[in-house]
Amino acid sequence: MCKTRLQSRGFTLIEMMTVVTIMTVLVLAAVPNMRSLIANQRAQSAAYDLIADLALARSEAVKRNKDVALNPATSWTGGWTIKTVATGEVVGQRHPLGDGVQVTRSPAGVTYDGSGRLSGATATVRFELFDGYGSYRCISLDPSGQPSTRTRTCP
Repeated sequence: MCKTRLQSRGFTLIEMMTVVTIMTVLVLAAVPNMRSLIANQRAQSAAYDLIADLALARSEAVKRNKDVALNPATSWTGGWTIKTVATGEVVGQRHPLGDGVQVTRSPAGVTYDGSGRLSGATATVRFELFDGYGSYRCISLDPSGQPSTRTRTCP
């Protein structure tokens, strides 16, 4: 009663090729969505950085009771600096935004007075960021200097 039985271990070449083909199709379907997700996260991060620096400039103006300005380095996409207007002391600075993030609408600069209000502003000031894949972020500053954000184009 001795039976010889051939046991096979592992995968056949056809099984392995089938799995590789299915994985390739799934990866190719996911890559475009990942690119837009990463671009959207970069734009969101840039918006949060800008809001944080606007809040910093406003609080420094109130703390010092002096005008504090937030101005682009070369362009807003290239980063920005926060300086006191009277002495030019650098309070903070931001490096260039992430790849693909574009600032499509912005003021030339923002200056807060000693009370934390936008200096000389009578209307809402807006920044608009675009991720390159169809998503926009709008950062608005009312004349009181308080920033707010939303995920669509600026009006």
